[in-house]
Amino acid sequence: MRRVNHVIPGGPEVLFVENVPVPEPGPGQLLVACEAIGVTLPTVRRVREGPEPAPLAGEIAGTVQAIGPGVRDFQLGDRVTGLCFEHAYAELALLAEPLASPIPDHADAVTAVALVRSGLVARQACTTGMLGQGETVLITAAAGAVGTMAVQLARAHGARVIAAVGNTTDKRRYLTNLGADRVLDYDALDRGAPVEVVLDAVGGDLLARAVRTLGPGGRLVTFAGLPGPICSRELMLRGASATGFRMGAPPKPLLHAYWRDELWDRHRQGHLRTRVHDQIPLTEAARAHTTLETRTNLGKVVLTLN
Repeated sequence: MRRVNHVIPGGPEVLFVENVPVPEPGPGQLLVACEAIGVTLPTVRRVREGPEPAPLAGEIAGTVQAIGPGVRDFQLGDRVTGLCFEHAYAELALLAEPLASPIPDHADAVTAVALVRSGLVARQACTTGMLGQGETVLITAAAGAVGTMAVQLARAHGARVIAAVGNTTDKRRYLTNLGADRVLDYDALDRGAPVEVVLDAVGGDLLARAVRTLGPGGRLVTFAGLPGPICSRELMLRGASATGFRMGAPPKPLLHAYWRDELWDRHRQGHLRTRVHDQIPLTEAARAHTTLETRTNLGKVVLTLN
């Protein structure tokens, strides 16, 4: 079977396609014939900056082809999606059963990888920030896959949404159509009125400025971004708080299952839209990584298999 791999750190140019044997599912694993693979920014960064090569992780969606010992909730032929920490960029990939969830009959694989994982991250970010009706929330990386979900879910909470991006030229209309009340670039991040909540997926030097946007009692939620400094004095002056989270740490299977059902229900009813920036063949994975590195995507970038 074909899979995409790398053996040295670097940019998209270090990715290559190789032919390898089909993997055997171990205890608690599913072997999935992939139809769609969601590309994530953490994986793109890991290829460029990682100290040593690691399997290319990502969301996968497809059909169960084989089942390892101890699997209880899935069977051959089931359509599933989930985050694969093994070699996800492959025609067949191994998926741990606790990370797998069924794809509803009304949905396709591309929709599944655009909705579920990004939606779960956005849902947890809103919950961690205790976002309330009538509050104002600032969302960074708002045009990305998670940001696309977060803007819509924040609006569903009754919040006023300020969407922040690196370049508003190509993204203003997109974010306005999703429900953002205001769109601004990062240079103007801390020049407006204070906000109650910041959901930040960028990190780095932007974190310090994000804290300065908070009003009294404000909450900063940071996730998936680069490490960066947070000034404790700035937090104390505002009576504000900063919280970080990572999906699955600690695991919350019942809560995440409830949220997944909620996401699918909202999508089926037309209240939560997915946006796929591009569908790119698996063999052109380098192009997908370039898109994420340049931060030009509007929504999810997906690898597909014919």
